[in-house]
Amino acid sequence: MAEFTMPSLGADMEEGTLSEWLVHPGDRVKRGDVIAVVETAKSAIEVECFHSGTVDALLVDEGTTVPVGTPLARIGTAPESPSAETRPTEGGPAESPPAGSQPSSTPLVRRLAQDRHVDLAAVHGSGPGGRVTRADVEHAEPAPEPERDKTAPTRRPAEPVRGTRSTRERPAPLRGKSSPLARRLATELGVDLAEVTGTGRGGTVRAEDVRSAAAAEGAQRPTVPDMGRAATARLMSRSKREIPHFYLATTVDMAAALEWMHARNRELPLSARLVPAALTFKAVALAARKVPELNGHWVDDGFVPAGEVRLGVAVSLRSGGLVAPALAHADTLSVAEVMAALKDLVARARGGRLRASETVDPSLTVTNLGDQGVEAVLGVVYPPQVALVGLGRIVERPVAVNGLLGVRPVLTATLSADHRAADGATGARLLTALDRLLQHPEEL
Repeated sequence: MAEFTMPSLGADMEEGTLSEWLVHPGDRVKRGDVIAVVETAKSAIEVECFHSGTVDALLVDEGTTVPVGTPLARIGTAPESPSAETRPTEGGPAESPPAGSQPSSTPLVRRLAQDRHVDLAAVHGSGPGGRVTRADVEHAEPAPEPERDKTAPTRRPAEPVRGTRSTRERPAPLRGKSSPLARRLATELGVDLAEVTGTGRGGTVRAEDVRSAAAAEGAQRPTVPDMGRAATARLMSRSKREIPHFYLATTVDMAAALEWMHARNRELPLSARLVPAALTFKAVALAARKVPELNGHWVDDGFVPAGEVRLGVAVSLRSGGLVAPALAHADTLSVAEVMAALKDLVARARGGRLRASETVDPSLTVTNLGDQGVEAVLGVVYPPQVALVGLGRIVERPVAVNGLLGVRPVLTATLSADHRAADGATGARLLTALDRLLQHPEEL
């Protein structure tokens, strides 16, 4: 039996609110399935399960705030015997599942299908291995409701027998007609919950219902900042108190990078075209791999290098505050993959749909304020990281090249670093590597 606990979703997180359960007792889950939504001081995050098995009990009600490490659910991890459909016959290979059997899907997808009255067996899965995805369910037609025989007596379905459990272990009854996360989103998006049709159990309004209503009505978020700004303020205050910062800056000639990007974009459809941020973020990731002394964390009075480049991306929330989800293995992604990942990550961060694995342990953060018109960014290091790269706006300036004066597109890149972990020479190596990579964009 394994415990699913309240995860630590950031260095400054001490507690979280269990906003929504996406599974029920008795559901089968696999490692990596999203099974709950946790609300932190900054955003709502979808939390994955780290075990495969059967949900035995939900220990915390929706809307409850508990410290990090608190058990939220129990998951039975005992291996199951092969089913009749997959058990090999004597002397022959294993038989494949019969036609019409339930396709592979996550608990979140199964719950969505149930809420939308979609028959998963009739849905063609577009995910890996034929797995049914959320998009597949959202585009599927609801199954027609069978006609009920009015002459047949109405029976109350028998409750499944699962053994003796305490009241605490049984699924909590629904509170009202909306989930805690839905109420929070409704406040932020200016949506009247009374006007929203709920697709959850018993007509309960879920977060997705609120987002759909906001999109349909064109509702705008209020300008008053929420707790995200307060959480950011606490973390940055701690950073300036504890970390002895030093700052470096360099000017990068972007002519070669932009010429390469424009040539690539002529071959790509409009939806897949690159922007300069994709090139600069990939260059930062490769520079971090070349200078591992700045890619890691300060833990217990010592620097611990990271095993990979998990590039934190600073995202400003519309309701105030910052989050910095991570691009895992950013140095191994192609520029096109970085571009797609950035678009997806920023959209989900602002929509409150981040995964727990995306919020844990970025090894170095990059912040880009060029689209805001800022030419240089002197950032604050996110503890326990030891470095932050700031990228400004690409501007045209007179530059001397090979003894001749001309106008070139240039970018100011800055480094904010922890002097306990590195010195100016180490920081200069990272900025020099960044500059050289952007002069040879074909190597990105």
